[in-house]
Order: sequence, then structure tokens, then C-alpha cells
Amino acid sequence: MRVPLSWLKEYVDIVLPVPELAERMTLAGLEVESTKRIGAEWGRDKIVVGEIVEVRPHPNADRLTIAVVDHGASEPEAVVTGAANIKIGDHGQKVAFARTGARLIDGYSEERRYVKLKPTKIRGVRSAGMVCSEKELGLSDEHEGILILDDDAPVGVPLQDYLGDTVLDIDLTPNLGRCLSIIGVAREVAALTGQPLKLPEPTMKAGGAPIAGQIELEIADPDLCSRYSAALIKGVKVGPSPLWMQQRLRAAGMRSINNIVDITNYVMLEWGQPLHAFDYDRLRGRGDGDNPVIIVRRARPGERITTLDGVERQLESEMLLITDGGGPVAIAGVMGGLETEIGLSATNVLLESANFNNLNNRRTSELLKLPSEASLRFGRGLPPETTVIAARRASEYMRQLAGGVIADGIADAYPVKPAAKTIALAAAEAERLLGIKLSRQRIVEILESLGFTCEPGKRAAPIHVTVPYYRLDVEIAADLVEEVARIYGYDEIPDTLLRDELPPQRRNLALEGEQRVRALLVGSGLAEVITYSLTNLQSVAKLDPTQEAVDAANYIRLANPLTSEREYMRRTLMNSLLETLRDNLRFNDRVDIFEIARVYLPQPDQELPDEPRRLGIAMSGPRHDAHWTGASDETLDFYDLKGVVETLLDRLRVGDCTFAPTEHPTFQNGRAATVSVGGTEIGVLGEVHPLVRENFDLPEQRVCLLEIDLEALLAQVPSVYYYQAVSRFPAAVRDLALIVEESVPAVQVRDAMAKAGGKLLQKVELFDVYRGEQIPPGKKSLAYTLTYQAVDRTLTDEEVNRLQTRLQKKLERELGAQLRA
Repeated sequence: MRVPLSWLKEYVDIVLPVPELAERMTLAGLEVESTKRIGAEWGRDKIVVGEIVEVRPHPNADRLTIAVVDHGASEPEAVVTGAANIKIGDHGQKVAFARTGARLIDGYSEERRYVKLKPTKIRGVRSAGMVCSEKELGLSDEHEGILILDDDAPVGVPLQDYLGDTVLDIDLTPNLGRCLSIIGVAREVAALTGQPLKLPEPTMKAGGAPIAGQIELEIADPDLCSRYSAALIKGVKVGPSPLWMQQRLRAAGMRSINNIVDITNYVMLEWGQPLHAFDYDRLRGRGDGDNPVIIVRRARPGERITTLDGVERQLESEMLLITDGGGPVAIAGVMGGLETEIGLSATNVLLESANFNNLNNRRTSELLKLPSEASLRFGRGLPPETTVIAARRASEYMRQLAGGVIADGIADAYPVKPAAKTIALAAAEAERLLGIKLSRQRIVEILESLGFTCEPGKRAAPIHVTVPYYRLDVEIAADLVEEVARIYGYDEIPDTLLRDELPPQRRNLALEGEQRVRALLVGSGLAEVITYSLTNLQSVAKLDPTQEAVDAANYIRLANPLTSEREYMRRTLMNSLLETLRDNLRFNDRVDIFEIARVYLPQPDQELPDEPRRLGIAMSGPRHDAHWTGASDETLDFYDLKGVVETLLDRLRVGDCTFAPTEHPTFQNGRAATVSVGGTEIGVLGEVHPLVRENFDLPEQRVCLLEIDLEALLAQVPSVYYYQAVSRFPAAVRDLALIVEESVPAVQVRDAMAKAGGKLLQKVELFDVYRGEQIPPGKKSLAYTLTYQAVDRTLTDEEVNRLQTRLQKKLERELGAQLRA
């Protein structure tokens, strides 16, 4: 919400410097993100208000004129201009005049470029100043004509003083919908600064026939429209708005269209009540010759409407419409219909000021993808009491600024009237919630400054507080205490220590485990990424070399996705990681990334999906950094990724880990494996299939990918670790080479050795795999280093040989292993 201070000052005196005011508002919940000074660049003695004394023809150019301008100096200045909105013979217009040396925006440059004004000759005529356009002053991109000021502009006054302003840009949370208006902000500022609120009741000067009999109102669905008010203004002349209104709308972030539309927007910004103007002459009655009728109802099956943006829209049955005797003329609170648009030829205006259900309005706006300033306010919730107030205010403006005649009275259908809310607030409750003691008088003063009506009652009795109509967010006593705290000042509440004992501290093992995994992976040289939980089925399909279509029934789809790229809740991290890897490989030779995130698995017997955590890793690039001795052509492969997993499991103290070859569509055959812990398969890893790599536009190099069920992994992490003393006795080392079947994994041989060797076998390490002439077909040679060590003595050669013989026999019996000569 952009709030021009000049507008705000009409309703409350600003007694604080702008920075201090912004800080007070921010501490009270109205966060002032920034302040902008309009006209800060205008030199006070260089750009002033001027008055055109005379416009003469240029002697050497038909499209140029010479404007003689009184700018408060001893003599008027003659300047050359090509402005289209002044002509020969004009005089009396007030303009923005730039003197020599003024710093202005170059009106002919597409970029925002400043130039310093110097005396020059234009087609033989000296020109030492300039009558400025809006673009040259930085007000807008309008450059066809010069800026014409209001007639009351004082000549010679710095333009900064006359047209300059300060704008507060306020970031409002959803519960502060009441502050989506100048008056709403003024109420807050008045309470925060202790100044009175200057808010006269809007009135209108009616001069036409009674509105009764000229329009008929009917609310068919009062659950979606609690009130509908309408005013009728005849004989208006559609044209431009006065400069002051255009400037305020522009400062508040809206563009000027014409006086009728600008008035509706101006009053909406002022009071927070959206308005809509219909061309009264285009509205239809129930029958031929009948007066126009407005019917507020839900859409009927198959109904369509062409909105003001020229788009024909299909309507749903729960969308609320404004209709006349012939059909829809507007989508309630969202956008008007093209058929009843106010055009330049319109003379009679029916002004709508209504109150619509906030949830229904927000849903309609989202479904039609039609966000607007009106739907923003209706979506936050509005009080029905402001409809007539805003209608009177806008009608009077249309009388003053468009020459209209207001029909006597306001047509008002009001089927659902809200009951007044009264809340009992005990002073002790405020002390209990805030931790500070405030007197009953101070509590009453604060609440009354915000517009609440208080009946203090007797000393021990609660304060009975009547909630003003515009405070829809206040329901219970705690809401009142919050208001007291806001205005008293959160920064004024002293720090206090907890008097009670601290609650018992309980460990969050799931979070601790996740943080350990994250720290270990970062320590292994990987960088963490965070990708979207939303994906699209085309991206998932790329994980298959053939890109076979994915069954959407297995995924959770968003009802109103912001984009087709983020339409489904993901079931895997793989495609997101490959996309991130692709994007980063464009700028880096090597990328090692991981992600810990949830996936969403719909369950047939559950309303909500399972949301297990997964760990994903993606790696690609050269194994070694570039070095002056020469670049290595080795790239990361399956075993680098496997090493990261083994390091992770080792540091987590997870034992009984096995890797088994597998086939998976995403991975290349022979370069993929499952990883199991304690006999439970927890994930898959491997090198990405070349076609999958191509699907994701990855470079032609090895890409390693892993996905692990983090819940299953953490379930295997022991809660207690047991340490043993380091033996002070020497170890005995033996090498053992065995011939086994090709199908026997090395890890199976290792595990069998460890089991046969018992506690004295401290370490088993594979150091060679051989297939060759001396090895029979279908078999391979595995060579291991075995380390024997006792904690209480030095092992003898006899003991070690005995253990070695027993181990060999066990391997021969269980795996058919033969000792290699």
C-alpha cells in the first residue's frame, strides 16, 4: 500500500519526522518498506511554477512555438517548445518551468538519463529555459505535451513545494486489510502519535429525481452479497481528471484513465471500498420498457461474460455475478463486463458500492487469474457499513468533476446486517498476557484512540469494549490486548526472565539425524541445494530413456498451479537434481550437490499423502582440479559416488552395508547398484544412462546419481556407540588370494572372512581383482590383506596360521573358494 503523505495529512496531522513516523508504524505492525520523495531531484531554484503569458509562432518552424513564461523573475522568459497541448494565442496556463542549469530527464531517451539544461538556439531562436513534460520531471512516461498545473498554482514557487510529496510504501500482512486505505492508515497514525482523526462524514448534493423507480435491486444470494448500494449520476461528461487527482493516483501506484474511473479508484484508495461504474443507459430491465434492474446471483451452468479486458470467460456455478435483465454485466468484486463499460460517450452512470463474501471473491479471482486492487480488498474482508459512505463520496466527486446531477437518495439492498460486537476485557488479562501492568485508564485511552467504545464500569469489573464496524479482525479479549500492546509499543515492554522452571528438554532425533547427514556430506565436499517440491510429469518422464508418459494418478496435482512447470507434488528428487546439475554445469566444470527433502506419496486409504524424507546426490566433472603439471582426463564415476556413501555410513556408525548390482531405467547397465543396510534396501545409485543424460541436456560426460530413503537410513543409526582400547601389541598381516565364481560379490567374501576370523581379525581389505590367463573362465581372483591383532598379547605365528587355515576352509566350504597358487 502506497500512502502519499499529502493525502494522509488531510485526515491526521503529521507531527513526527518521516523516519521516526516510519519506525513507529513498523513497530506497530505496519511495516514501512521504503519511503520515496517525489520531486527530490527538482532543484528548488531551478524548477518552479510558471505562467504562460503568451504563445507566439516560431519564425522558422511550423511545428514549434515560442512560449513566454512568467516564472517569478524580473522579466518573463521566452522558450521554444514543440508541445502539442499549447497553441498560438494561449495564455494563463500554469506550467512547470525549468531555468538554465536545471537537471532534467532526457525526454527523448529510452533510458532514464539526466541532462543539464543549457541556453541554446533552436531553429535560430534563443531558448534559455524549458516548459516541462511529465517524463522530463520523472512523473510518468508522458512526453507528448507539457505538464499543465492547476489554476491556483502560485507563480515562482519551487515545484518541489507545490507538487512534491513523500510516499510511504507499506507492506501489510493479511490481517491488516483495514489499512488498505488512506483513512485506515490515518486511524493508525492518529492512535500512534496521539493526534485527533479529522474525518468528516461524506455528503452529496443531490439535484435529480429520486432514485427509487429508476433502478431496481435484488440480491438472490445474500450469503455471498450482504449489501448492495447504488447511486445514479446523470449528465456526466467523461474527460481527464484534474491534476491533483491524477498525481495522487499515480503516487499510490495507479494510472489515470478518465474522471469517472479515476473517481472510483480514488475513493477506493481513500476509504478502502471498491466501486464500479456502469453505463446506466446500457443496463436492461426485466422486460422491454422497464427500468434497469441489478440482480446479484450465482452463475448459471454454461454462462459466459466478456470482461473489460476483452476476454470471454467461462463461469463456474459458485462465482457471483452482477446481472441485469439480459444477463451478466460484471463478475462481482473482480472485473466489470465490456458490455456496460463507461466510454467517452457515456452520460449517465450507475455507481455500484457493494459488499461481497471474501472467501468466494478470493476463490473467483484465483480461478479466473484476475487479481486486482478491488479483489485484494474484498479478499481481505470489508465491512458492509462503508458501501453507502463510499457511494456518497464518489457521487459528489462526479458532480464536482464531471458535471453530473445526482439522483436523490441511495438505492440500498441490505439483507444481512452484522450484529455489534462487545467484548469484556479484564485489566488483569492484559497484565497476564503482556507481563506489564497498565492502568484501566491507560487501556481505555489506547482503545478509544483506535475507535473502540469503552465502558470502564466499576474498579474490579471488566471493561466492556464495543468494536468499531471497520475492525473485522477483533473477535476476543486477546485481540484487544494485542491492540493495546501495538499502540503502547512493543519496544516499551521490558525484558523479563521466566519465573517458572524451564520445561523438560526433549531431543528431536529425526532432526538431529538429518543435520548429521547434512554436515557429513558438506564435509565430504558436496554443496547443499534446495529445489522445488513441485514438478511436472514431462520432467519426471525424462528419467526414462524412452520418456514414456507418466501416470498422473500416482501424483498429487495442485488445484490451481501457478505454472505448468510446478503442477504436481514430486515423488522423487532425481529429476530436480539433474536439472540443477545441468544449470550449474553451464558455469562450472565440476558440480557435487546433494538435497535432503520430502517426497509426496499418495496412499489409497489416506486423505493425506505420506511425506518421507529422501537424500539425493548428483555428481559430475573431472576427478582432479586443473594443475600446472597437466590436466587429468579422469572423471567422476560410480566408485566416487560409492565412496561418498561409504564415508557417510561409516561416520554414522552404520554397519552391515552392502551394494548389489541392479537394473534401473535411469542408470546405465552394469553401473548401477542398490545399497542395503541391515538387510533392508534403502536406495539406488549409479551412472546416469546416456539417453537420460541427453533428455536433461547434460554434457557428454559421466553423471552420478543417488537417491536414498533417509528415514530408513536413520533408523539404522545406533543410538549408543561402544569404543574399545587401541591394542599396544603388534599386528600380524597376511595376504590371501582366492579364486571364486564370477557371480560371487567381493563383499560376500569379505563378510565370510570377518565372521570366520572372529575378534582377532581386525581388518579385511581388498587390494586386487584379477581376471586373466591363469584364471579359469567364469571365475575371478580376489586378493585381500588380513590384519590380526589381540588386545592382551602378541599373537604367535602358530595362532595366526591356525586362524588363516580355518578361514580358508570355511571359504572353500561356503563359497567354493580355492586358494590361488
